[in-house]
Amino acid sequence: MSRPEPRLPDGFDDRVFAEPWQAEAFAMTVALHDNGLFSWSEWAEALSAEVKQRGAASDGHDYYEHWLAALEKLLSRKGVAGKGEVDELAAAWERAAHATPHGKPILLENDPGPGR
Repeated sequence: MSRPEPRLPDGFDDRVFAEPWQAEAFAMTVALHDNGLFSWSEWAEALSAEVKQRGAASDGHDYYEHWLAALEKLLSRKGVAGKGEVDELAAAWERAAHATPHGKPILLENDPGPGR
């Protein structure tokens, strides 16, 4: 006997993340916690500090931007990767995306390097 697919209660949106990068940031945070980089209370404190900053959208549409900022600051505080390193890697992925033919997977080795 097959079981029906579980459903969210009425009134809930099936889509949890608006963009794929949001799901990736969420998964990365869970993986880093699971590997002992930080506790959930450390994470909650870091995220709360970001969300409470002046200029945060009252409708929460920028929630995952705050999520990402909190993650970057935790990585820096823990000595894993500083802001410059994160920015440098993000720029490399951006260049790789622009250098990758449409329909092909974006790979970091496709990065032609800065200024190319």
